[in-house]
Amino acid sequence: MRVGILFFIIFIPLILKSQNDSIPPGDPIENEELIENFIENTNEDIEFDFNTTFENLQTYVRNPIDLNAASRNDLEELIFLTDIQIQSLLDYREKLGKLISIYELQAVPSFDLNTINNILPFVTIKNEVDDLHIGLKDLLLKGDNEMYLRWSRILEQQKGFTPLDDGEMGSRFLGDQNKYYFRFRHFYENKLSYGFTAEKDPGEEFFKGSNRHGFDFYSAHFYLKDYNKTIKTIALGDYSVSFGQGLILHSGFGSSKNAAIMNIKRNRRTVKPFKSVSETNFFRGAAITFGLGKHFEFTALGSYRGRDANLIDPSLIDNELIFQSFTALQLSGLHRTPAEIADENAIKDLTFGGSLKYKKRNWHIALNGLHSKLDKSFQIKPLPYNRFYFNGDRLTNLSLDYSWILQNFNFFGETAMSDNGSFATTNGLLIGLDRKVDFAILHRFFPKDYQSLNPNPFAESGGARNENGLYLGIVIKPDKHWQLGGYFDAYKHPWLRFNIDAPSRGYEYRGRLSYFIKRKLIVYIEFRNEIKQIGHNSASDKIDGLVSSQLWQTKLNINYNATRYLELRNRIHYGSFSDGVNRSSKGYMIFQDIIFKPLNLPFSFTARFALFDTDSYGIRFYTYENDVLYSYSIPSFYGRGTRFYVNFRYRGIRNIILEARFAQTYFSDRDVIGSGLNTILGNTRTEIKMQAKITF
Repeated sequence: MRVGILFFIIFIPLILKSQNDSIPPGDPIENEELIENFIENTNEDIEFDFNTTFENLQTYVRNPIDLNAASRNDLEELIFLTDIQIQSLLDYREKLGKLISIYELQAVPSFDLNTINNILPFVTIKNEVDDLHIGLKDLLLKGDNEMYLRWSRILEQQKGFTPLDDGEMGSRFLGDQNKYYFRFRHFYENKLSYGFTAEKDPGEEFFKGSNRHGFDFYSAHFYLKDYNKTIKTIALGDYSVSFGQGLILHSGFGSSKNAAIMNIKRNRRTVKPFKSVSETNFFRGAAITFGLGKHFEFTALGSYRGRDANLIDPSLIDNELIFQSFTALQLSGLHRTPAEIADENAIKDLTFGGSLKYKKRNWHIALNGLHSKLDKSFQIKPLPYNRFYFNGDRLTNLSLDYSWILQNFNFFGETAMSDNGSFATTNGLLIGLDRKVDFAILHRFFPKDYQSLNPNPFAESGGARNENGLYLGIVIKPDKHWQLGGYFDAYKHPWLRFNIDAPSRGYEYRGRLSYFIKRKLIVYIEFRNEIKQIGHNSASDKIDGLVSSQLWQTKLNINYNATRYLELRNRIHYGSFSDGVNRSSKGYMIFQDIIFKPLNLPFSFTARFALFDTDSYGIRFYTYENDVLYSYSIPSFYGRGTRFYVNFRYRGIRNIILEARFAQTYFSDRDVIGSGLNTILGNTRTEIKMQAKITF
């Protein structure tokens, strides 16, 4: 039967080949939108620091996953696959044996052509027996090495780099305007990785002052995966850990509501190396995962590191100045002024925990625990909205998470408890109705008094507290060229929130219709509407009332491969925002991208020109921008102006890739850009960036 299936499908490899992603492997358009939506959902203009989030995909391009030998953990590394698809492949292998060809994936239930095309660059089929054990010495000394050297700066002078005026109070940045980044990494296929990263942000001192040792931030890691049946992972130095659905712990990048409708499940290897420059979302110490027999797996972790925090004014006790407590954790990772330097590593965080997982072929259940001990007490300024927030110097969390796949149904969830006795839970269901229809449901219940220091579940707001919600999503694929998807999410906050003096609620829905011909054309039109209650400050009332705000956005996107080496991308954004009191604001943004990558020349470039015109900050637009390798730009645009950038890449020197970027934003509606010490007196903001990647 399988030979007959293979005989039938072997005639369409040209179709498969013609539908490879136009984006180079390791940087698919799906990942761009995950990052873009992540920044959009934070409602803040922040820099995306998880700059190596999708680096594993590039590793799998060089060392593809063998689909005939891959475990569930291996397949979960491919973010394009759902748990139902992974289980279908494992069941198919168990019933019919090893795959004969990559094209046999079309016979695997729940696999469609789009999914197959997405994973093609990262997988392979090996029919030979390969049970060779690679010694630790070979892992450490053989393999590949890569080094990144990056420099960037804003050309215009910002207020923080100017001297104080006569009589002016305050401070200035102590360092220069340059940003430096250095990273070295050694890796052997997908089994071992070790290296270190160093970064200096603009305004931070370099080899002087508070950074006499050089860079402001250093990170190092050692990571060993699947060494044998007992040692599943070993992580030393800096690493990230994820338990369950993120109610007690999910460090690293975790996407929220976005155009990837079915992407609602936290699904990743428990322990992973930390290779990024985010100075907050990682652990420092050691973690190890043991395989205990055929079904049990145990992970243990220990971490001790400094964290930035605002200390309470010191008190004089026993003739010594000591800091007893702090009011807030600082998450920016910036140490440019005396005040920011005073907050640097102001507290010490000792964290240890573990996870015991029992897993079978199509289900697992895990018991997780985490304890954090701070060397100073967390004492938030008491206000009504933060009445139930964590205060103290130690916190313990326990949770139970599960996943069960029954045919085309994937049930998953986690229930957690904080040491004040409060319980939080999130539970979901992914349904593969057939190859053409997928459905998702997720319910979350986070009480106002649930407490955790490291949560990151799927939610409307952060903190895994004070939120109840229900998410419904559906994806319909009528044929290989069309896809229709959308979600509806309703939520409420039973207690007060910052600047909202009463319980509030809201809902959001998004829809997208896509048409694509791989390696030729991608077209989609999307709309998003969010209505939620916000606080309204009335001069006559001591307590702010509630009004309903509405944000409506729509966009039309066209990616067209004119030739094998020239791609054109166009997008139009349009939206409106109403704060429920004043008049509505509206705006638009339009841009044109050119991506030129000749096959027989050592250079390539990408460029964009954009126009934007919005009435207010409330109707800002976020757009992903091509940048140098493993550096992401997702700026927001509001007001009136233009934006352009050009990226160059040169591969003419063996084992070296040279890159340069020039980007400028021009505002026609203002003469001052930014605020505070980041203020620029003028209407342009220009950034230059250079990077060299060396492999050996």
